[in-house]
Formats: sequence, structure tokens, C-alpha cells
Amino acid sequence: MQNGQYSECFAVNLDKTVTNVVKLLEQRGLTISTAESCTGGLLSELITSVSGASAVFELGLCTYSEKMKMKYLGVSEAVLSQYGVVSYETALAMVQGLKKCSGADVCVSVTGIAGPGGGTEETPVGTIYVGFDICGNQFVRLPDLRNLHDKSRDNLRRTVAGYAFGIIEEILMKAVQTNE
Repeated sequence: MQNGQYSECFAVNLDKTVTNVVKLLEQRGLTISTAESCTGGLLSELITSVSGASAVFELGLCTYSEKMKMKYLGVSEAVLSQYGVVSYETALAMVQGLKKCSGADVCVSVTGIAGPGGGTEETPVGTIYVGFDICGNQFVRLPDLRNLHDKSRDNLRRTVAGYAFGIIEEILMKAVQTNE
């Protein structure tokens, strides 16, 4: 399945996926925190919309500006000036800072351009990096959103949220199956 197709699929099943993630976290006694930029608190909102979220949700930070990324997540000015706010390096620094300040087992960060303006030729609208720290395993992903039919701000934000929770669900499901 192409990235554009699975991305739209993630957005459609978003509520079900988030509910499953919260239940998996609760079953395993794990916690989750978020650091968001272009999603503007959507990840936190989705988590807290699930009954039982208080057992797993530690912290949600909406660090929209560079200043707040530096102040609350410890993203260095050097990273921001060398790589830009929308970059692999910034998403990684955000998730590392989130892990440090929250101590949650699962941390996720999002930084990007949700549009409709703000994009450039090098960094077009829809360039959104997602950083993860799942039980100490840190990585960053850049979902391919170029093939989305609906590139509206709302759809890009929901699709990235679905993508992030889909990755978390997949990893937690594998961990549960491995422990059975």
C-alpha cells in the first residue's frame, strides 16, 4: 500500500486506533506524553477523549514557537538554526526533551507545516516529522503525505495524528504478542 493511501486510512480509523493505544498502554502499565507543534494539541486531545486516559497520560506540551521548543523541551538554538524547526533533528530533540521532562514510557513529538501557507520548495506543505521514544527506542519518521487527496490543514493534522498513533499501536501490539 502506498504511503498516501495508508495515511488517509489512518485518519479514517483515528478514534479506534487511539482507543486501542490507550488500552494497550493501560494493560502494560505504560505512560504516554506528547510534544506538539503543527498538530496544536490534537494528540493530547485525542488521548484524553478516551475513557481511562488518566491512567496513562502524563503530559501534553504544545510548543508551537521556537522559543517554547527551546525553553520547555531543551531544543538547542544550534539545532534550530542549522536544521530548521521543521526537520528530523528538531523532531528528535523535541522527543528527547519530552522524555527527559516527563519520564513517560512512550513519547511522541510532531513538527511540520500543516498549511495552507508556509511551505517552500525545499519544505512543502505537508512536510511533518514525527519523533518517537517508545520504551527507550528513539526514531523519527517523515510520512509521505504528497499523495493525499485532501491536503487541507485539518486533514494533514488528523492524518499525522493517525500515523503517529498507528506506529505506536503497531509497536505495542508486537510487544504484547512477543510477551504472550
